[in-house]
Amino acid sequence: MIDAVAALPKNAELAEQFDLLADLLELEGAESFRVLAYRRAATRMRETSGSIAELALNGRAKELQGIGKTIEEKIVQIIETGEIEALAKRRALVPEGVVQFMRLPGLGPKTAARIWRELGVTTLDELRGAAEAQQLRGLSGLGPKSEEKILKALAFKAANPDEGRRLLGEGLPAVLAVVSVLREHPATLHVSEAGSVRRRKETFKDLDIVATATDPRELTEYFTKLTWVADVAAHGDTKATVLSNEGLRFDLRVVPAESYGNLLQHFTGSKEHNVAMREDAVRRGLSISEYGVTTVESGTVFKTDDEDALYEFLGYQPIPPELRENCGELDAARRGELPQLVELRDVRGDLHTHTHWSADGKSTLAEMVEAAAARGYDFYAITDHSHYMREGKLARQLEEIDALRDRFPKLRILAGVEANIRSNGEVDVPEKELARLDWVVASVHQAPENRPTDRVLEAMDNPYVDVIGHLTGRRIRTRGPRDVDVERVVEKALEVGCFLEVNGQPDRLDLRDVHARAAKEAGLKLVLDSDAHEVRSQSYVELAVAQARRGWLTKDDVLNTRTWKQIEKLRRKRP
Repeated sequence: MIDAVAALPKNAELAEQFDLLADLLELEGAESFRVLAYRRAATRMRETSGSIAELALNGRAKELQGIGKTIEEKIVQIIETGEIEALAKRRALVPEGVVQFMRLPGLGPKTAARIWRELGVTTLDELRGAAEAQQLRGLSGLGPKSEEKILKALAFKAANPDEGRRLLGEGLPAVLAVVSVLREHPATLHVSEAGSVRRRKETFKDLDIVATATDPRELTEYFTKLTWVADVAAHGDTKATVLSNEGLRFDLRVVPAESYGNLLQHFTGSKEHNVAMREDAVRRGLSISEYGVTTVESGTVFKTDDEDALYEFLGYQPIPPELRENCGELDAARRGELPQLVELRDVRGDLHTHTHWSADGKSTLAEMVEAAAARGYDFYAITDHSHYMREGKLARQLEEIDALRDRFPKLRILAGVEANIRSNGEVDVPEKELARLDWVVASVHQAPENRPTDRVLEAMDNPYVDVIGHLTGRRIRTRGPRDVDVERVVEKALEVGCFLEVNGQPDRLDLRDVHARAAKEAGLKLVLDSDAHEVRSQSYVELAVAQARRGWLTKDDVLNTRTWKQIEKLRRKRP
């Protein structure tokens, strides 16, 4: 059965074809509902752990939400011929490079199609040349600023090549699930995720797992035969590498029990952290390897199954994985001055979330609130996008929120909005409407490169703005951060009583860790938010917590670890 499944296309491969078909349909100017249907199906494929191809062959893929009979038939086409028939036809008509245009920030399908058809530009190199030669500004709707943005996006792409790294939000739930399954095996003694994902870095290449077992071969054998395994890349008595249906690569290493702590530290710490720790050990007559610490003079070797005991033997406080980046943590640990980092259980509520009232929201308001109550939150803010809440929609949503308050008396449901910060620094919601709300997030969405710092500073002068959302606007692996003067923004926030958020969306994680640490050191409280657009993504608050921990934040540094009454005392007074 394993061999049969391995021969089928992986879920990620299926999703890639549907995403490409959606791209090509957009270039054609096809109906938006068709494009959206294929994109949603691709998302569902990536989120499903079992083999979609196997389900389609059994006529059961259409039982999944977002996958109907037509899409199921196209999945079968991929299995039988290697490609969707409609995709093959369109691929023959559109140069491959033109699709890449659409993946640059600010270049939509209509603009990409015009650049191709009117200028004959078909590759990224030709696009760069056309922008440098100022040829794009001759097209209607494009000007010098458009050329500047395109050149900047191309430069970012060149400087940040996709080397197969994926987002933490894609890998963390998967590796934790695998660790949980392995812990249940009777041969398992210890098991943990390791590597960059254990340090909660924003991207990863492989998902590393370190374990000890009474029978290492039995555990690796079990690992290779788990139901979600699509391919076994390597398998030995103590090591195994497998690929999942989603295209994730898992590396399991079963190590000697007496050195588990040593090996877990070795396979978790960044290279810089481990090198600095080894250099410090050498100065004190010690030699560190992944299997133990040798006292050079006596030849004795310290081995341990407890990672904390290793740090203590070396004279450090135990160092949380998120801090192991050689950014001052070793000196602080030597002095016993590491902070007590914020934890997920400290967060009392989520202050940036969306519902179906926003066009990009997938769950209803009632579903989001019910899920928030199930998470045990004390408070929960509904902050749908302001541009979807016009023409009386905000007032109607307030009525729905009032009705839900009776259903969930233990959860304080906060009526809010995510307002857009215009180019002139104003927010796009009148103050009389903001005054009716409990919580206001203000974010830059349009014309992001236009006065990126000043417009945020001006928005914070609005007395109803409580927090600035995803300040730098970065999209990990897609676009770099805006040129925002974070230090000036932090100073202004402290001056007026506004806050900044750490946004937990996997491709944002904005503020990034170094900015979060700088804000903490300046004395500014930060808000850890999910920016959830559906029930499932409420869990993104866990990624915000991880980012905060990488920024050295404690419970006290985070605003929403407090009660709502305490938050009201800390934020500025409204008119």
